[in-house]
Amino acid sequence: MNQASVNEKYKVPPFYVLFLVHSAQTGLGVLNFQRDLANATGTDGWISILLAGMMVHIFIWFIYKIFSFVPGDIISANNYALGKWIGNFFSLLLIIYFFVLGMTVIIGYINVIHIWMFEEVPSWALTLVFLILIYYINTGGIRTVTGITFLTVIVSYWLLIVPLYGFKYADFTSFLPVFNHTLSEIMNGTRSISLSMLGFEMILMFYPFIKHPKTSQKYAHGGALITTLLFLLIYFVSTVFYSQKQLVLTLWPTLSLTSVIEFPFIQRFEYITVSWWTIVIIPNMVIPLWAASRGVKRLFNVQQKYPLWVMSIIILLVNMLFFDVDSLFVLNKIINPYSVGFIVLYLPLLLALISIKKWRKRL
Repeated sequence: MNQASVNEKYKVPPFYVLFLVHSAQTGLGVLNFQRDLANATGTDGWISILLAGMMVHIFIWFIYKIFSFVPGDIISANNYALGKWIGNFFSLLLIIYFFVLGMTVIIGYINVIHIWMFEEVPSWALTLVFLILIYYINTGGIRTVTGITFLTVIVSYWLLIVPLYGFKYADFTSFLPVFNHTLSEIMNGTRSISLSMLGFEMILMFYPFIKHPKTSQKYAHGGALITTLLFLLIYFVSTVFYSQKQLVLTLWPTLSLTSVIEFPFIQRFEYITVSWWTIVIIPNMVIPLWAASRGVKRLFNVQQKYPLWVMSIIILLVNMLFFDVDSLFVLNKIINPYSVGFIVLYLPLLLALISIKKWRKRL
């Protein structure tokens, strides 16, 4: 399917790409990225965040360059560069990646709920609630997904009160010394934070649904820039709020930071944060599963609701039969190297193959 085959009434204005990219990047990683980053780079973690942010912009450029040669989605690009069978094989791997990413977010957030709020509530019950909501949103189409994404970003930014409140207890000497780590340590930190900044690659599937898609590139970069600035702010606050030893040992630094906030009418502010984070993280669940089900629809020519049903059943069964903290650890071990390999190797290689094929046709 090429871009022109998407009905105009199903497309979204370019401006909303900013919200789709930013919300897809802002998920569980915001709650705990500081721990691994501090372990790798200490007070120089901000350098790793800047480098990771620059890499995100480079790969967004790769994505738009690919689609400047082959209008459509990543399945069209794969088939053009690799042929139908090999292209479909790589597209299937990408669909699995999107599915596992969405499942990891759901299981990870339920783990947060268990730790901070409702330890006794069965994980399958929480999963069922999320899956019903995800199915309802996704069956509404990309415009519904975009609308929910826009709404969640707008209503959730009051949560910036959390890092700003942390300045009240800040010790700014904790941010020193700077430039105190090797290049190898900085790059390890960059790899660590890059995993938390994934999500922009969803452009590969929703690109055909953007009106005047070429004009949306600046908004994609804008969404990634906002995410980078958000990570910088949270890491700076965490660094001056905790000591380095505390930061390395704290499992959920952002949530632990909220526990110091007290109002006369609210004693456990972290309950508010965890509850409201449901709104923040819904796009993190919805967009990958939309991308995965959309990919199945494109590959096998079935209605999108059917792969959504199958994926929902699989996620529910995983939560009923296998869910525990160890399972979440295994899922992360699966998704993390796959993510790095996909971003670092796959996109540049695909762009190179498409460029060579275009060049040969011009000869």
